[in-house]
Amino acid sequence: MQLVQNPYQFDVLVMPNLYGNIIDNLAAGLIGGAGVVPGESYSAEYAVFEMGPRHPFAQVVGRNTANPTATLPAASNTLRHLSLEYRSNMIAEAVKKVIKVGKMWTRDMSSYGTRTDFKSVIGREVRDGA
Repeated sequence: MQLVQNPYQFDVLVMPNLYGNIIDNLAAGLIGGAGVVPGESYSAEYAVFEMGPRHPFAQVVGRNTANPTATLPAASNTLRHLSLEYRSNMIAEAVKKVIKVGKMWTRDMSSYGTRTDFKSVIGREVRDGA
């Protein structure tokens, strides 16, 4: 309940995998849905960066409507983990700028734009920001 009422009181939540998956899915809804949340899993030896909540998304296959937003911050986080801060920041800033300014959104975020359109705009921002 506190996570929904006042999410800003939490900086980090540490819990076992099962509870983490539940909270991950619930929290994704607070900020726009599963399509915009990257996920990170760490062990003593490995780190995995991916889309946060994983859903079947079978209904978007072949329609060019899937939201690639979560994949981009996951890639940025991977680069940061590998100490490639400059490249990581290029991707992160491009995603923030495109979404914040409203240059392009995918269908689940606003009812316009395809996956290909969104990807192209992000690519241009990364290229122009370099």
